[in-house]
Amino acid sequence: MAEGLPMRLFSTPRHASHCPSTRSLLLLALVCCAAPAFAQKPVYRCETAGRVSYSDAPCVGATEIDATPTQGMDKMTGKSRKGQDVQRAERNAAFAEAIQPLTGMNADEYRVHQRRFKLSPADKLECARLDNRLPGLKKSVQAAAANDLAQAEVDLYKARKRFNDLNC
Repeated sequence: MAEGLPMRLFSTPRHASHCPSTRSLLLLALVCCAAPAFAQKPVYRCETAGRVSYSDAPCVGATEIDATPTQGMDKMTGKSRKGQDVQRAERNAAFAEAIQPLTGMNADEYRVHQRRFKLSPADKLECARLDNRLPGLKKSVQAAAANDLAQAEVDLYKARKRFNDLNC
């Protein structure tokens, strides 16, 4: 250690060492603020007048597309080639797994928590309500009769639009 630097510089404060819950809360707060959020929005396939478009904003009758990053292969060497998005996703998943004993959340739950961290309590509550409502609306679109299909698609669109506008 360099001369002149007190040994206490790298140690924990005296009051925190006696209270493990304070240390845990401090660590959890640090983790929540320090880890960057990897927010991946859903991608929608929209068909309008025979034209297909892809967007992160929903449309009526949209199909949700799985756009999770994949790991590519280098054609010349045959070695795995990972883009920055895949590397970032792997780092974030490893980080979430490492702190799972503290947070009690798996990697997907932690990613959602990070994305919603700065939302207001009312918006967080509405996001949670939409989390529960969206799967039922998707099923109702799939099971809707021809005369009820348009209304089911509009209801699903409104819920997706609200989910997107809130940045859930």
